[in-house]
Amino acid sequence: MYTVSDTIHVNAPIERCFLLSTSIELVARTLQMRPISGKLHGLVEFGDELIWHGWKFGLPQFHETVITAYDAPNFFQDTMGRGRFKKFQHDHTFFEIDGHTLLQDKVRFSLPFGPVGQVVARQLLVPHIAGLVQRRFQLLKRVAETDEWRDYLPDLAE
Repeated sequence: MYTVSDTIHVNAPIERCFLLSTSIELVARTLQMRPISGKLHGLVEFGDELIWHGWKFGLPQFHETVITAYDAPNFFQDTMGRGRFKKFQHDHTFFEIDGHTLLQDKVRFSLPFGPVGQVVARQLLVPHIAGLVQRRFQLLKRVAETDEWRDYLPDLAE
């Protein structure tokens, strides 16, 4: 099992950061994939299932995600239902610190194919997933700290 984890401080309220993190549209921008089944728009909640489709490493990819834990605005977890990984689980944790938010992501995964899968995981996927987490954080930070958040959370903007 491999683990990729990272944190970022965001100068925005915890509720805004949490809801932006559950935005399907923002996730699609980060992953450069699109949902093709299940909940296709808006914010994910406990029990939601989505199937993502796109191209990675020159190959068509699909990834079924199920929201397996949800405790707004502190935590949610997505777990792979079906996909290329043997196991994949992503924890999103939020801490409020003096009106700001600390976001912490932890991704745990493993691949099939024994030793070959281990080499691919270490050499290719750990750096790739770490880069995805960083891009996701930078996008969330930019959106949450500017008025752009209103485009994704219009109900909070009123």
